[in-house]
Amino acid sequence: MTDTAARPSSSEAYLDELQSFLDSEWDPDLTVAAWWEKLGTEGWSAPAWPTDAYGRGLSPADAVRVQRAIADHGALGAPGGLGLLLAGPTIATHGNDEQKKVWLREIVTGQKGWCQLFSEPGAGSDLAGLNSRAVRDGDEWVVNGQKVWTSAGHIADMGMLIARTDPDAPKHRGITYFGIEMHQPGIEVRPLKEMTGRALFNEVFLTDARVPADNVIGDYGQGWIVANTTLAFERAGLGAGGGSAAASAATPGTVVGDLDRRAGDFVTGAGRRRGGGGPGAMAGAYTLIVETARANGMLDDPIVRQGLMELYTANELARVGGQRLKAEKAAGRDLPGYGNLAKLSMSHILRLSRELGLRVLGPAGTIHSYDGEGRDALKAADLPELRSSITEMSLFSPGPPIYGGTDQVQRNIIGERVLGLPKEPGPGKDTPFSELPKNG
Repeated sequence: MTDTAARPSSSEAYLDELQSFLDSEWDPDLTVAAWWEKLGTEGWSAPAWPTDAYGRGLSPADAVRVQRAIADHGALGAPGGLGLLLAGPTIATHGNDEQKKVWLREIVTGQKGWCQLFSEPGAGSDLAGLNSRAVRDGDEWVVNGQKVWTSAGHIADMGMLIARTDPDAPKHRGITYFGIEMHQPGIEVRPLKEMTGRALFNEVFLTDARVPADNVIGDYGQGWIVANTTLAFERAGLGAGGGSAAASAATPGTVVGDLDRRAGDFVTGAGRRRGGGGPGAMAGAYTLIVETARANGMLDDPIVRQGLMELYTANELARVGGQRLKAEKAAGRDLPGYGNLAKLSMSHILRLSRELGLRVLGPAGTIHSYDGEGRDALKAADLPELRSSITEMSLFSPGPPIYGGTDQVQRNIIGERVLGLPKEPGPGKDTPFSELPKNG
């Protein structure tokens, strides 16, 4: 099914093979689409995926080494986005052969961008309480409803959609998971502007939108099981110590128009990629705060030093936790609840970074631009005390503890599914959804 080349037998040989591939194939004058075609079909876009799903069957840690090797070579990295982070692994797990053949190839080669149509205005923390309906009409399903907090919905070609297909079934058993085409009548995407000034999230309205019956991922009525696979990959990717699959220098899909651009234009030098704002800017927060404290003469402040030590320790615990998980996986074991713990750790690190970063910035932390013109003006002002990325990270920091499942949801999951604590009282799990009390 896949075009992926044969795998080397040695556990170390993959890096040599990757280097040979980069030496012979990387050309900055290729279009983004042409380069991603080479990278994806050879298994280097998603090396941790199975070998029959355009991957190389590498461990997550080895997959990170592949990403670093590509960056160190000065080549454009994998397409990224929610296709690589969420849709692809879910399809590789639950999709049929045709879905793997078509959709996975489009993801690893960057031909299609994906978004996640899960949360609703009345079903965020209680995701299984969703009300969007899909009704069968011959060889298609007709979908009506509203989704919210849809990252990248405005630039997506495809969506991971969960909708209620049987309101008379129990809440968790009447949901079906679809891959839906976003460029069709009946789908309206409205950006939601954040207090950073950016609009990374959207609300999506579905009015008689249509999905072919062949686009059901997994079995009918088993969407909650498939959705939990997506959520597990999301928490692993977003959590402290997770990978960076969501980040990408060029944007996959047909909307932005990067596919026809020169691949070398997205690479600024070996080991460095051109980046933007938002969550990706948080990765080097500790180093940036240290540099800012040194420049502002605050590195000897005992409270700042204590904060830096706490932040450093939190990052190290996250790193060591990832190594422990790797060791457990190598021994054929698992760490139950690790993805939830990693996401809680990320939330804690972001809060520490925000409080410490704004303390180090002082009054300059209140200076922020909310549009492109303002950002250009601040850059032209060349204020030495200004570190706009710290301010933007601080403004964005309330978001990650909410999306991907709130911190409270993570704690509930750990308590109930890992520690075996009793669930809160409520209707029985076999109660039909149509008979459950509704919010509002």
